[in-house]
Amino acid sequence: MSDYLWFEGIPFPSVAYEKETLDKVGDKFLVRDEDTIILTYPKSGTNWLIEIVCLIHTKGNPKWIQSVPIWERSPWVETKMGYPILTNQEGPRLISSHLPFHLFPKSFFSSKAKMIYVIRNPRDVLVSGYFFLHKTNLVKNPGSLIKYFEWFLKGNGTTGDWKNHFTVAQAEAFDKVFQEKMIGFPPELFPWQ
Repeated sequence: MSDYLWFEGIPFPSVAYEKETLDKVGDKFLVRDEDTIILTYPKSGTNWLIEIVCLIHTKGNPKWIQSVPIWERSPWVETKMGYPILTNQEGPRLISSHLPFHLFPKSFFSSKAKMIYVIRNPRDVLVSGYFFLHKTNLVKNPGSLIKYFEWFLKGNGTTGDWKNHFTVAQAEAFDKVFQEKMIGFPPELFPWQ
């Protein structure tokens, strides 16, 4: 896992993240009342949602989407590339993030900013993450789906454990639905219980 920067017990791909930026995001980044934030666990449909929000913002006109790269329209606040873009950006900002809630900018909680939080089925997140890592050089390739599944269950995916990305209330609601859907499966498949 040397391709990761570990920050407060959570792995981030070291190619896009640095400790100094992650430190500044939580304590110093100012979320403005007019900002819109898209917060997701990685591989949960973030880019798809950014495109939809951008089209809503432009009333369906695709010109902005076709002429400005996605990472400039909705920068990732926690990345070394996105943080400076957002701190210097004027007007209402569209901000993306994969940060768990406890690492998110503290200024959000006293702002009137809007947040869209996307939750995707963990099986889909797992498979999407596995194939994504095979196509990129962001971090070490896990090799097999079984090995990646082990990483995922241990919380060694990008930005940590999928289940602990939620707030307590979200996790409790998810647990209820998950337990109903998984009736009949062997309990040892789910080591976090």
